[in-house]
Amino acid sequence: MVTEVQATLTEIKFDGDRIELSVVMPCLNEAETLATCINKAKKALAQLNVKGEIVIADNGSHDGSPEIAADLDARVIHVAEKGYGSALLGGIKGARGKYIIMGDADDSYDFTNLGPFLEKLRAGYDLVMGNRFKAGIEADAMPFLHKYLGNPVLTATGRLFFRSPCSDFHCGLRAFRKSSIESLNLRTTGMEFASEMVVKATLHDLKIAEVPTKLSPDGRNRKPHLRSWRDGWRHLRFMLLYSPRWLFLYPGLLLILLGSLVGARLLWDPVIVWGVTFDVHTLLYAAMAVVIGFQTVVFAVFTKVFATTQGLLPEDPRLTWLFRYVKLETGLTVGFALLIAGFAMSVYALSSWRAHLFGALDPTQTLRLVIPAATLIMLGLQTVLSSFFLSILGLKRN
Repeated sequence: MVTEVQATLTEIKFDGDRIELSVVMPCLNEAETLATCINKAKKALAQLNVKGEIVIADNGSHDGSPEIAADLDARVIHVAEKGYGSALLGGIKGARGKYIIMGDADDSYDFTNLGPFLEKLRAGYDLVMGNRFKAGIEADAMPFLHKYLGNPVLTATGRLFFRSPCSDFHCGLRAFRKSSIESLNLRTTGMEFASEMVVKATLHDLKIAEVPTKLSPDGRNRKPHLRSWRDGWRHLRFMLLYSPRWLFLYPGLLLILLGSLVGARLLWDPVIVWGVTFDVHTLLYAAMAVVIGFQTVVFAVFTKVFATTQGLLPEDPRLTWLFRYVKLETGLTVGFALLIAGFAMSVYALSSWRAHLFGALDPTQTLRLVIPAATLIMLGLQTVLSSFFLSILGLKRN
């Protein structure tokens, strides 16, 4: 029988304690393969002797997929909002099982081999990821670009950014404890939902395990819904937005370091490298690197505070320490100290100009004083303004 999400939620109150495992499949025009996937899942549930259900999260199919699912006694949940993530969120919300195994309905994943996933869940793991690279990827099951570029690069990025233990970030067959995943407040609606689940599970210190799972060529005659470059970018964009350290902090610190080293060397005299003279013009760019780097680091702090306050990222002990010891007055003190130093150097430069009766000066000497002075003034003003804004962001935390 085809049901709506609202009706499904009513049923949960009566059946939730009796169902241990829900197999959730997102579906958008999968009439060619849906019956095969449902029958395989049924067989697995019977072999495991587990009280379970099969939930089809239909995302607007017009090829008869909901009717096929209903005829096979699968529960159908209609999800109006388009997108892979939207379909899965609707399916997860409507599932009645303590545990959920999700997988694509294109017959590329082995729904008959669900035992290893259930064993890990029963052992106390919150998220159990399938790993296609460990069990084997059949010929033509994964495009060359995905196998050797997309998946390895995005997985390596996720492991680097978030120290995740997962070796296959985008495996579509995965299992999890429903209460644990619902506590993550997943929000993305597209293909990046797969990354969001792994990233947030890692950040919230959920117990994560992997089991090998085989990938076969899908059984469809039409093109897949996945768009390689568009969806790959959405995955990468999500990981960047959820990692202020790699998006803002580390690049900013690198700019400050390089700008400071180069600027410190050029403060005294030009440098000649392989016949090329680096003088005050390079000093100006070094100062620019310091200023931009400082702004980028400040953005990292702003983003981290905002994301934590809004519940997008978990609490960070370092952030708590920051607000405990680094207060508005601290930032104002540092900022005004930089401003005073910059104005003092500017006054000194003005007095030197006055000593020359406000006539022409040697820019290669004068700019070695004016550029650092202007840089200190900019950094001081940014520090003062950033301290006020950071204090505003911290009001909700307090």
